[in-house]
Amino acid sequence: MVDKTSERFWVKICIFDKMKATDINNVIIEGYLKLLENLSPSNKLDLISKLSTSIKTDIADRKNSFKKAFGAFQSNKSADEIIDEIRNSRNFNRQIEEI
Repeated sequence: MVDKTSERFWVKICIFDKMKATDINNVIIEGYLKLLENLSPSNKLDLISKLSTSIKTDIADRKNSFKKAFGAFQSNKSADEIIDEIRNSRNFNRQIEEI
């Protein structure tokens, strides 16, 4: 005998497999809207405000992170000083063992 709960679960999985990503997003959004139906108007406005702020910071963070990914190395040292510093910081501690 097949458990009805697990049967419904697999039916939902099969439906999700056939749905497009936009359809799934719409289902999720509708689910959130049903959860939010019972909120008071002031709580809904507060939520809208917080979501708007979140979106604005997400956009700003994306722009900043893209800009931070590129750029030149900045230093007051000359190229020769930087090269010498790198070479002098190397540690060679190889020991050759006799066979």
